[in-house]
Amino acid sequence: MAAKTKKVVLAYSGGLDTSIILRWLQVEHKCEVVTFTADIGQGEELEPARKKAEVMGIKQIFIKDLREEFVSDFVFPMFRANALYEGVYLLGTSIARPLIAKHLVEIAIETGADAIAHGATGKGNDQVRFELSAYALKPDVKVIAPWREWDLNSRSKLIAYAEQHQISIPTDKRGEAPYSMDANLLHISYEGKALEDPWREPDESIFRMTVSPDAAPDNPEYVEIEFAGGDAVAINSKKFSPAALLAELNLIAGRHGVGRLDLVENRYVGMKSRGIYETPGGTILIMAHRAVESITLDREAAHLKDELMPRYANLIYTGHWFSPEREMLQASIDQTQKQVNGIARLKLYKGNAWVVGRKSPNSLYHLDYVTFEEDSVYDQTDAEGFIRLNALRLRLGKMAQQK
Repeated sequence: MAAKTKKVVLAYSGGLDTSIILRWLQVEHKCEVVTFTADIGQGEELEPARKKAEVMGIKQIFIKDLREEFVSDFVFPMFRANALYEGVYLLGTSIARPLIAKHLVEIAIETGADAIAHGATGKGNDQVRFELSAYALKPDVKVIAPWREWDLNSRSKLIAYAEQHQISIPTDKRGEAPYSMDANLLHISYEGKALEDPWREPDESIFRMTVSPDAAPDNPEYVEIEFAGGDAVAINSKKFSPAALLAELNLIAGRHGVGRLDLVENRYVGMKSRGIYETPGGTILIMAHRAVESITLDREAAHLKDELMPRYANLIYTGHWFSPEREMLQASIDQTQKQVNGIARLKLYKGNAWVVGRKSPNSLYHLDYVTFEEDSVYDQTDAEGFIRLNALRLRLGKMAQQK
């Protein structure tokens, strides 16, 4: 028989769902609940979460500002890899989960809790990300996932439970179910409701970080992003901390309608899911990073890095941030970034962004070699032998076929 849970640390947003989970843990597991609320740039006031937890009898309440840690220790390492899941998704939700799990475990150790709990559903990827991260950091941790245990499997049942247990229900939660939304400093994602039909265009009203490209300024804007050791450090010659830099890029790209994505992705649990994403700052950040890499990375190192990227992105998507293979890949990727210093210039206009300039003190681009004008460093006759050697196996193969 499993040991009874005495104390559990709950990832708590203060919203209706996690408030119901909080009460359910108290009623069904009859355990003490510790709440943890993380500020990762979701743009919401967090003190209301503290007050709601206090009203529900919580004695140990943790609210942490993790914005700088989120960007410097999670987002930036991921961007050094240019990670894109299935070629387009910038992993805004995925990369936040190991950070939250890390602090859940740390608080559990600090408070003597024997379990952690989260509000991820049994249909999604987040349950995997939270729990793989937690087990990697604390192998003996107990995880409580209410959505896999309770029978509150409809919105009407959740609201009825809230009413039964005196949990306040905001007016906007009583009507039709809203979009499921996840927000942090890197992105906002939207799922559910009308978006479950992959043919239906999302309403313009859902977007929060980006203006409609139709309503974006009629004049383009140029932005210069400076990198040191593969990480962005300045915008238009002004230095920023990691979190402040990403926030500033969100504002710049967002006002031009840059960074929207409509995606049907393959969830780790086996089903396909349609989501709408806004990642304005991240969209131009990865473009700028690749631009600086284009003039500072050796050809074969760059190509090998691109081969590793899908594997790296998949590890983040599937919750393996704290795995030895991700750490191994990170070490390899970071080795390539030592010379990734320089500035990329981008042009933003009506939902589009493109690179229009790049420079670096470590540039491997040499005009005297690539110029179409006369030069004294490259002997064009060398190309003949190079071509003939590369053609030898092709010629021998064709000759064999002709016999």
